[in-house]
Amino acid sequence: MSSEIKSIAKNALMIETKAVAGLENFINDQFVAAVQAVIASKGRFIVSGIGKSAIIAQKIVATCNSTGTPSMYLHAADAIHGDSGMIGPDDVVMIISKSGESPEIKLLVDLVAHFGNPLIAMVGNVDSYLGKATPLVVNTTVDQEACIHNLAPTSSTTAQMVMGDLMAISFMELKGFNSKDFAKFHPGGNLGKRLTLTTGAIAKQNTQPSVKASTSLKEVINVISKSRMGATVVLDDTDAIIGMITDGDIRRMLEQHNSIQDLTAADIFHKKPITISSDTLAIEAFDLMKAHDISQLIVADEAHYKGMIHMHDLMKEGIL
Repeated sequence: MSSEIKSIAKNALMIETKAVAGLENFINDQFVAAVQAVIASKGRFIVSGIGKSAIIAQKIVATCNSTGTPSMYLHAADAIHGDSGMIGPDDVVMIISKSGESPEIKLLVDLVAHFGNPLIAMVGNVDSYLGKATPLVVNTTVDQEACIHNLAPTSSTTAQMVMGDLMAISFMELKGFNSKDFAKFHPGGNLGKRLTLTTGAIAKQNTQPSVKASTSLKEVINVISKSRMGATVVLDDTDAIIGMITDGDIRRMLEQHNSIQDLTAADIFHKKPITISSDTLAIEAFDLMKAHDISQLIVADEAHYKGMIHMHDLMKEGIL
């Protein structure tokens, strides 16, 4: 049974992989024209379909909306029963269908033609009613469905999904849509935090442990313990950062000295600690910590101490 399942899955994967690879032949002048039509439009990108293609249409719309191309989903059956009223005069309409011959699709094609909107056909049969309705054809023809009976939409819907992604990526790159723009549409969740959360915002939630160079070792240990940051900054008389002491420094010091009564922060702190500005993204702080194999990072703006962040903070915020 185990080997049979693996064989079935690998065969289906091979068929779908072949279908996706074949799409390279369809990234042609018609694909370019379709992308240009959407880019040039002053309206929205309306995407429609029926059956499984309708589900793909919803995904394409979601991707486009989140990457800077205002889009709207329109179910083909609903469109011919009144919902076509959502199509504005400046909108570009794309209809998705494998066969291009469904009754609802044919009616919608005629409806869009009546409205005069630019029409894009994402179709698996370019010789179909839909395929012949417009010069703007995104070809998603596949040789075979992954379904053993070559019936259930599998390879064909995968091809539609991939072509939709290629269009959306083309839109966003041609429009110069960048990570800051992306963050505006994704403020919530871990993804939003990776794009917006700064080291300064995290540092504000933490204590700001600090000592002077003359602070006794006993007090240094107390400060580190109370802060729960595992470290403390060492400041000079002008409150400029001159060093840092971690709990690891304390352990190494205890291994090297029999008596610690007369030791101060000046005896053990390491100079020129790694710092990061308060407006730096937290994900960049993680990369810096990982590169230097450290758990704490000082947040400072021009040597002015703003606070400290710990690797655990990034884990808690879902940055890792």
